[in-house]
Amino acid sequence: MAGKWPRIVARYTMRVSPWMDVIEREVEFAPGAPIQSYHAVGQADYIAILAMTPQRLIPLVRQYRPAVEAFTWELPAGLVDPGEDAAETCKRELLEETGLRARAVRALGTASPCTGRMSNRIHSFFVETGAPERKPESGIEVRFVSEAELVAAITGGEFISQLHLGTIALAAARGLLDLAEG
Repeated sequence: MAGKWPRIVARYTMRVSPWMDVIEREVEFAPGAPIQSYHAVGQADYIAILAMTPQRLIPLVRQYRPAVEAFTWELPAGLVDPGEDAAETCKRELLEETGLRARAVRALGTASPCTGRMSNRIHSFFVETGAPERKPESGIEVRFVSEAELVAAITGGEFISQLHLGTIALAAARGLLDLAEG
């Protein structure tokens, strides 16, 4: 019986917007046990990019986030379009948000943003870039920081995206980023 329980006995999806669904799963944890309902947010997979220029500067982007009703500093990021490869999304989003073209793209890993409430995945990338080629898209401000300045932004509470902190940790764990400078 170990492989059969718990089991999903029903699944319902409600489209909330083009970017989000609410998914209800009815779960039976053991034979004859009461059915329990669990809800999750359904979104497209997401990418986060730790980019580095030849001068070892990291682009951060500032934009208004209605979910937290504030402007935030984050890594370049975005949702993977249907049928699009995550690495291609990475290149596209980096160029759109920072004006930087990817020279080399390295996948850092794929993880769950929140195993208790979200059903999508986050793909983290480390990207080596060239110089800016164009202006960022409207509504986005770009700031280039050193590794020490990134650490200061994190420890000072200026950089608050937990998902992006995971991407930074993956890059540091692979020796691509030196967080000891801060």
